Amino acid sequence: MIRAAVGVVKVTELMYEIEYTHRALEDIRWFKKHEQNVIFAGIEEQLSYEPTVETRNRKVMQPNSTASWELRIGDFRVFYDVADHIRIVAIERVGEKRGNSVFFRGRKEEL
Repeated sequence: MIRAAVGVVKVTELMYEIEYTHRALEDIRWFKKHEQNVIFAGIEEQLSYEPTVETRNRKVMQPNSTASWELRIGDFRVFYDVADHIRIVAIERVGEKRGNSVFFRGRKEEL
């Protein structure tokens, strides 16, 4: 929707609601407080609008049992699903990338 008021044009987009699974919250709690803040800020910035648009930091994943999408925030990886029809982003897991492996709560796991 575009609104104009006294020479100012403002474009408003519909935001997506971000929800965290219990498992994702446990993953995040494992990190240091500063790292948690970086992760939460990155999720809010990158996934509130157009979470299904591929970018340098967002990509569709190969079929797996964790999630459909991956968000890169530095060395952190956020795995999420999107319900477009109700505008919800579900954060499924959050891990740390080390080399070619992803670690969840300090343990290497396959996706």
